[in-house]
Amino acid sequence: MARLAAVPDLRGEVGLELRGLWSYLARNGIRQDSGMAQVNPLKFVQQVRSEVSKVAWPSRREVMLTTLMVFVMAVITATFFSLVDILIRTGLTQLLGMFK
Repeated sequence: MARLAAVPDLRGEVGLELRGLWSYLARNGIRQDSGMAQVNPLKFVQQVRSEVSKVAWPSRREVMLTTLMVFVMAVITATFFSLVDILIRTGLTQLLGMFK
């Protein structure tokens, strides 16, 4: 039988049995219901399809342009940081070369 190890409650009790958890929670004013409705699988799939049909999907052109912009920005960012790295490396090399 599964047990919770050393689970103190508000009164300091230890060793609450797992099967008595829901009755413990009910005694302390906590509901067993998680707030989620029970839905059969067929109804769930119908609801998912209904919600997916409400989504405003981007057009192929919008997806292509957005993807292109991501690649362009990645190239620009990589170029910028490469140039900054070269400048810092050159500056440090010259600065440390003066102390040889």
